[in-house]
Amino acid sequence: MTFQNNLEFAKQLDAQDGLHHYRNEFIFPQHEGKNVIYFTGNSLGLQPKRTQKYVNEVMNDWANMAVEGHFYAEKPWWDYHERFANPLSKIVGALPSEVTVMNTLTVNLHLMMVSFYRPTKTRYKIICEEKAFPSDQYMFQSQVHFHGYQPEDAIVEIKRRAGEHNIRLEDVLSKIEEIGDELALVLIGGVNYYTGQVFDIKTITEAGHKAGANVGWDLAHAAGNIHLELHHWNVDFACWCSYKYMNSGPGNASGCFVHEKHHNDATLPRFAGWWGHNKERRFKMEPTFDPVHGADGWQISNLPILSLAPYLASVDMFAEIGMEALITKRDKITSYLEFILNEISKEVEGSFEIITPKNPLERASQLSVFLHGEGRSLFDYLMKNGVITDWREPNVIRLAPVPLYCSYEDMYNFGQILKKGILG
Repeated sequence: MTFQNNLEFAKQLDAQDGLHHYRNEFIFPQHEGKNVIYFTGNSLGLQPKRTQKYVNEVMNDWANMAVEGHFYAEKPWWDYHERFANPLSKIVGALPSEVTVMNTLTVNLHLMMVSFYRPTKTRYKIICEEKAFPSDQYMFQSQVHFHGYQPEDAIVEIKRRAGEHNIRLEDVLSKIEEIGDELALVLIGGVNYYTGQVFDIKTITEAGHKAGANVGWDLAHAAGNIHLELHHWNVDFACWCSYKYMNSGPGNASGCFVHEKHHNDATLPRFAGWWGHNKERRFKMEPTFDPVHGADGWQISNLPILSLAPYLASVDMFAEIGMEALITKRDKITSYLEFILNEISKEVEGSFEIITPKNPLERASQLSVFLHGEGRSLFDYLMKNGVITDWREPNVIRLAPVPLYCSYEDMYNFGQILKKGILG
């Protein structure tokens, strides 16, 4: 399609968009009486209007039934999490038994590393990407310290080549081959939070397994955003938060994937807790842990139902729409935003560059824009003019045109505001 940088064309794209009406399912912050242009769904998604109903159901059941809500609520709390299995499995490409919800993202990554980072004297190294999200970096450091190793020896970062913004697949694969028999774990973010680069999960997982390592993925910026086939790609484990592209609310519960090949492995260590115990025998209060079959067997504590309610509202919406439709719009609206940015760049040459890969297969719902000379003042201008976006040091603005609630008209209007902000 040949794009045009005008309001009429943007409105035409919205009129043709089969998902445009879902925009009305969300609550937007207001700026001068109008919806903001919201580009930070990669940090915190907007609140779906249906969320309140799901939360109120739990509040009412708590008020009217108290403890009996565990068994007699319309959605009984003791198996509330099981309602996520089917819709989440479709979002991440898994079997229903391979997914669960519990805790928060970094907590779950730590718990997964109990099972899947089992270093020996000779095989102890972890491969991750350069400029991984800080939580992942801190997690790696604390894990290797816990096992008696030094981070500078045990943690191997895949570097960007000089002058390049993104990591080349061939460099990931060559580093895996180079570390070889010393490699215990590959754990990379499926989408790099800073640049928006999407990694080839299937190919990297195959390479890690060939080297004899376990392979896990932090899908914080991937779940609900990119096409995933975790089961068929033979990923060992993955974790993701739910408050970015899945709009479950600030700091909300995390999802986990554990491949079925590990479900019957009794030698696999894990940190156990009551809620991961055999469901049919849980209330017998037995002293010896007997894990639930499947990913639910990695649960530890009674689940926070008030947190799960907004997440369930969101995954029900995803089930209505389907990932295929979301990804189709994601690619189109991201390409339109790229077009708008390139058009503005022609008028304000040298002010910025897009550092996210141009190849649609290597990016998703994010374009990271590196500013030359403008710096923080341009970000502040955008925020003051109703564009909610994200600043990352040293000089990057991240733009996430989330297909559920962003419009093509938003993209055009943003371009006009951006141009005014640069030209002054």
